[in-house]
Amino acid sequence: MEGAGIYDGDLLVVDRSLEPKVGNILIMTLDNELTCKRLGKIGNRHYLLSGNSNYKPIPLEGHECYVWGVVTHNIHAHVAGVGK
Repeated sequence: MEGAGIYDGDLLVVDRSLEPKVGNILIMTLDNELTCKRLGKIGNRHYLLSGNSNYKPIPLEGHECYVWGVVTHNIHAHVAGVGK
């Protein structure tokens, strides 16, 4: 999710009480695998969007999905070796 400013080793603040909305970054399981993706909508269909343009949008339809929570903040270390 580097395109969203989230990097490997960052700490994420997640609010489990928020209802997911288009544009939110979600922590969720997709086919029983934990992932962090942005919720998008193209036409009438919802998709999961990567922060990396090399990956195509993933349609929610046809996948087993469980939203764990909505990412509200991330904490990025600026000192080498912290957060890894």
